[in-house]
Amino acid sequence: MISDFILKLQQNTDLTYDEMNLIMTDVLSGKTDNVQNADFLSSLAEKGETDEELLGMLDKMQEFALKVEPKNQGTVIDMCGTGGDKLQTFNVSTTASFVVAAAGGIVAKHGNRSSSGVFGSADIFEYFGYDLNKEPAQIADILEEYNICFMFAQKFHPAMKYVSTARKQLGKRTAFNLLGPLSNPTRVKNQLIGVFSTEYLDRLPAILKRKGAENIMTVRSDDGMDEFSTSATNRVCILRNGKVLMNAIDPEVVGLHKSKLDDIQIKTKQDAIKSFVGVLNDTANQAMIETTALNAAGGLIVANIANNFEEGVELALNTIKDGRAMSLLEKFVKDTGDLSKLKEIVDG
Repeated sequence: MISDFILKLQQNTDLTYDEMNLIMTDVLSGKTDNVQNADFLSSLAEKGETDEELLGMLDKMQEFALKVEPKNQGTVIDMCGTGGDKLQTFNVSTTASFVVAAAGGIVAKHGNRSSSGVFGSADIFEYFGYDLNKEPAQIADILEEYNICFMFAQKFHPAMKYVSTARKQLGKRTAFNLLGPLSNPTRVKNQLIGVFSTEYLDRLPAILKRKGAENIMTVRSDDGMDEFSTSATNRVCILRNGKVLMNAIDPEVVGLHKSKLDDIQIKTKQDAIKSFVGVLNDTANQAMIETTALNAAGGLIVANIANNFEEGVELALNTIKDGRAMSLLEKFVKDTGDLSKLKEIVDG
C-alpha cells in the first residue's frame, strides 16, 4: 500500500489527511521496511509537506505515544526548537526552561539527544543523573513538585524506532524534525517553538490551532538560530486568542545588549554543562545570560505570566540574579539525580 502513496508523492500529488493516517499506522506499527520508510520521507520532503499531511502524521504519532497527565494547576508549556541549525550554541531552551519554572511557570520539557548541537536536552538531564526512562506517573509527580520535568522522546514515542534507521540513512531533515516538538506527551496547548525556516513561522501555529492550541509562539532569528538570539533581529509569530500575528523582536529594544554569535557557541560537552550551570548561577558571560533571558521571556508570555517581552526579560533576569533559578536546579538535581555532579561544576 505505501508504494502507491510513494508514487503519488513522486508525481507531486498531495496526500489527504486520511491517506497520511493510513501510511503512519503502517509505518509506526513496523509494517513497512527501511527502504519504504526512506522513500516515503524523502519523497514527501521533495514534494513539500502540506499542513494537512503534517496534521495527519502528528495525530497518528500522538496516538502511538505514551501520555502524561499533569496534576499542576495553571498553564503548562513546552519550550524547544526543531533543531538542526548546526550553530553549536549552548543549550538555550533547557536553560531558559529552568528560568521560566523558577519564575512561576510550569514547563513540561520534551526532548531528545542532540541532532546537530554538542549536547541535547536529554544529554543535560542525563549528565546530572536524571533517569531518562521514568514512567508517565513519575513524570507527573516531578512536574507537580518542581514545575519542571523532562520527557525523553525515545521513551515516550517508542513506535518511532521503526523510522530511526531510515532517518539516519537519509541524513537530512524530514517531517519528523518538525513534528517532534509538536508531539509533547502532556498535550500542551501553550508552547514556544524555534523553527529552522521562516516558512514554518506561521504554518506551525496554524496547524496547532486546529488541534485546540491556546498560546503558540514560533521564532527564527536572522542569524540562523532556531531560538531567540541577542545578536540579530528575531522573526516571531504568535497565536493568541485565536488570532495569528507576526512580529520582529530586536534585543536592544527590549532592554538587552547586542551580542556576537560566537559569545554563545561551545565546543565540548563540558562547555555545554558549564554554560548551562553558569547561566543559572549568574556566572556565565552576559551574552549567554541575556540570550537565556530573552528565550525565557518568550516562555513567560506563552505561560501567561508576562504580558510583553520587556516585562518577561526583566522577570527572567531577576530570577537568575536573585538565585531562584539556581535554587530550583539544586533542588531538582538533589531529588531526581546526583547532586555531587552539580557540585563538581559549581566548585570548578
